[in-house]
Amino acid sequence: MSKIFTPTNQIRLTNVAIVRLKKGGKRFEIACYRNKVVSWRNKLEKDIDEVLQTHTVFLNVSKGQVAKKEDLIKIFGKDDQTEICKEILEKGELQVSDKERQSQIDSLFKDIATTVADKCINPETKRPYPVSIIEKAMKDIHFSVNVNKSAKQQSLDVIQLIKKEIPLERAQMRVRIQLQGKDARKIRDKVVKLVTNVEDESWDSGTANLICLIDPGSFRNLDEMIRTDTKGNGQFELLNLKEMIEGEQAL
Repeated sequence: MSKIFTPTNQIRLTNVAIVRLKKGGKRFEIACYRNKVVSWRNKLEKDIDEVLQTHTVFLNVSKGQVAKKEDLIKIFGKDDQTEICKEILEKGELQVSDKERQSQIDSLFKDIATTVADKCINPETKRPYPVSIIEKAMKDIHFSVNVNKSAKQQSLDVIQLIKKEIPLERAQMRVRIQLQGKDARKIRDKVVKLVTNVEDESWDSGTANLICLIDPGSFRNLDEMIRTDTKGNGQFELLNLKEMIEGEQAL
């Protein structure tokens, strides 16, 4: 009875997500775990072993055809399989079925709308919008989801785009700022240029106490400026993460 011969340059894998890169006239593929490719690209997953099913570069994953060492050196300039896998992971295209891709797009669309609804309010009512209204506004502007970017990244683009469709602004943060010392008044003047609204201000023995509303995008700049200008003597305290009236806007 003859023996069954299995080529040594073939590896069989099942239930994989394939990332494909065309380079130097050839097609290279890597086998990854599902749901890990986007996490890696968004810097959420940092362990390459959690992403790759095997540290192997293929010509064709489904047929188990492994790329030749000489091809890797010629096209990538190296034969380090892990490093080449990382390049393919970064620059390649994730292969998914039409049904899978549509499910991924629908899920991401919903996540983006939910993120926007959580971050924003109607400036006229100070109330958040229902997610369904954000979704409708996204559809009205024909927003196209990018499956390679996170919902958080894309939500910032959506906020700017749908402002043309509905009244929308980022929910403000309420903060308390305390400044003391001989430069307190000068620092106070710099601070108020970065806040949206000073709700309350009082002075006591040369110390300024301010309650302000700020745009979330200004938080880091204010924090850094207060620490630097006061040499660590100022206080910057977050009181409310989102300043809004509870309950969704009635439609």
